[in-house]
Amino acid sequence: MAELKVEQYVVGAVMTNCYFAVNEDTREMLVIDPGDSAKKLIGKIKEKKLAPAAVLLTHGHFDHAGGAEEIAKEFGIPVYAEEHEKETLENPSINLCGMIGTKEVYHADKFVKDGDILDLAGFSIQVLHTPGHTKGGCCYYLEKEQAVFAGDTLFHDSVGRSDFPGGSASVLIQSIRDKLMPLPDDVKVYPGHNDITTIGWERKYNPFL
Repeated sequence: MAELKVEQYVVGAVMTNCYFAVNEDTREMLVIDPGDSAKKLIGKIKEKKLAPAAVLLTHGHFDHAGGAEEIAKEFGIPVYAEEHEKETLENPSINLCGMIGTKEVYHADKFVKDGDILDLAGFSIQVLHTPGHTKGGCCYYLEKEQAVFAGDTLFHDSVGRSDFPGGSASVLIQSIRDKLMPLPDDVKVYPGHNDITTIGWERKYNPFL
């Protein structure tokens, strides 16, 4: 089993959690949701002598995808997103970049689907399609390492917003119940904003569930 170290960087106007999922054995790593501050994140990667394998996007909103292209180009690595998220990424009125006064188009190099297993940076990562915040929102589950990167699907004592284009509160709750709640209690949840939590805590105390 690879030794996982997760580093958290809060970036951008809405305080988004960007995560480095680092394989301590090999120094390979994944960049998850680099929504802003690409230059700062690139600097950290180089300073720590890490070897990025991919950028993983949980969804296509500006505050999660904004720095992806610059980082991908710098290191010559692909950007991954869920197959239903193409429109969110590429449509400025859906990716919400108007909130920061821009008209941005984002892209992914590889579109994955629910249940896919990605072999990246020495980790086996399961794609969980969790629509409701966006149509192609997804979580990345590292079963052996007991970690799930949940984007804006599930938060500590809360859930993602569903009032944006493509969102649905009922779909979101169903996604969480079907895909995340069956995971073991000890699985650490790394959300897109605010504090890290666990599946067990959310199953017991999350008022939305």
